Amino acid sequence: MDSFNAADYLVHRHLREGNGERVAVRCADRTLTYAQLADEVHRVATGLRGLGVRPEERVMFCMADGVELLTGILAAMHIGAVPVPVSTMVTGPELTTMVIDARTRVLCVSVEFAKAAAAALAVAPEVVHVVLDGAADLGVPTHQWAQLRASDAAAEAYDTWPDSPALWLYTSGTTGRPKGAMHRHASIRDVVECYSADVLGVAPGDRCLSVPKLFFAYGLGNSCFFPLAAGATTVLLRSRPTPAVIAERVRADAPTLFFAVPTFYSALLASDIPDDTFSSVRQGVSAGEPLPAVVYNRFRERFGVEVLDGIGSTEALHIFMSNRAGRVRPGSSGAPVPGYQVEIRDEQGALVDAVGTPGELYLRGPSLATGYWCRTEITRRVFLGEWLRTGDTYVRNEDGTYSFLGRYGDMLKAGGIWVSPAEVEQRLLEHPSVAEAAVVAAPDEVGLDKPVACVVPAAGAELDAEALIRWCRDGLAAFKRPRAVVRVDELPKTATGKIRRNVLREQVRDVLSGAGVPSAV
Repeated sequence: MDSFNAADYLVHRHLREGNGERVAVRCADRTLTYAQLADEVHRVATGLRGLGVRPEERVMFCMADGVELLTGILAAMHIGAVPVPVSTMVTGPELTTMVIDARTRVLCVSVEFAKAAAAALAVAPEVVHVVLDGAADLGVPTHQWAQLRASDAAAEAYDTWPDSPALWLYTSGTTGRPKGAMHRHASIRDVVECYSADVLGVAPGDRCLSVPKLFFAYGLGNSCFFPLAAGATTVLLRSRPTPAVIAERVRADAPTLFFAVPTFYSALLASDIPDDTFSSVRQGVSAGEPLPAVVYNRFRERFGVEVLDGIGSTEALHIFMSNRAGRVRPGSSGAPVPGYQVEIRDEQGALVDAVGTPGELYLRGPSLATGYWCRTEITRRVFLGEWLRTGDTYVRNEDGTYSFLGRYGDMLKAGGIWVSPAEVEQRLLEHPSVAEAAVVAAPDEVGLDKPVACVVPAAGAELDAEALIRWCRDGLAAFKRPRAVVRVDELPKTATGKIRRNVLREQVRDVLSGAGVPSAV
């Protein structure tokens, strides 16, 4: 079988092609060329080998975006090990679950997340080496990152092949135990060739800035796979992103590609940053949740940037369906990315051909995970031969694009007719008093589920629940209107920006039955 190593593909081949002096990474006050990045990867790879890391062994990273995390991921793949970057928003018990599940012996930690790491290490004796990027007391002996990379020896690449395990990514686990999706080395090349090259056209002159972090699939593609594969520049941000922080980085680094999630695009619109902030950006990208048409239109009108909305997943490694530059259908996920095929199927798994008929979205493509680590039952339910059950409800539009209606289990019935939460949310977001909205089901006084809207008001706005219900009734079929509007300060979200609808359903469970909070707050 032919050899293929993703770290070589992303970094070392640029040196062989004579492009070692191109800028690869910009991070705060550090700038690395491809030659310098390759040197860092070799140093960290040598350090990991010095800790006894073996091919196909998992190395877990709970780290902030920066040179350390980026080179750690690349170095692990370089020596045939399996990097496992995990969410930096996890609690100690959540990190414990993943550390034990992955059977990792090496945990790399940023000082910002020392508390969670200390809690995990207290009950995870399998971890024998802990690497810190600064000073913190974790209750166990630790190595410093500077020590890890101290050797100037160049660790040889392990002879991996396309199907060798490359990395694991844990799903957000909002409704159960997180699952480790296992990806191959070839899958990294696949998402580059299918999406980055064919849809975005990433080139050496591009600079990529991503609000989503390296610890999950969307951010890992944005900040690692796509810029490095093209010989372009990645702009890494260690701190928590805010509109002001992002505006400052855009001014300093002039990115040409900007990646975010819908909630952050909304936050940018609600901020007072200058309207010319994104003048260097040739293309915006959104994923994680559907981008409402009203947010797309307002962002383009104010900042002059077209945003390509798409859908991806941890299991697919990145975006597999997307709008195209100059051919955006606002409010849709666009069409399948080259190399991928989608189908809409009903509850029995039969193909749904009719335009406008909802069903579950199934996906076939080259970058699908090989399954979930040690989760046989759910792997068999989700991975069906060449096909993946996405769990999303979609409809096909007449122009060949597809529109998201909600998670398959989030669709609700009102008066015996299916209601899409996304459709009602889109209508609510068109009202000037609404900043964010999520629609979930709540039982009424006789136990029938009805739509309830959870709304975050726009800055300085007062919410009039009855007016919002009338607004929905005027723009939608009457049965789709929310039966109650509940004001919330913020919507609960996962680390990837997805709304935690299970939490909202619990919060509004008694709203319509008369046992809970008033319908209008």
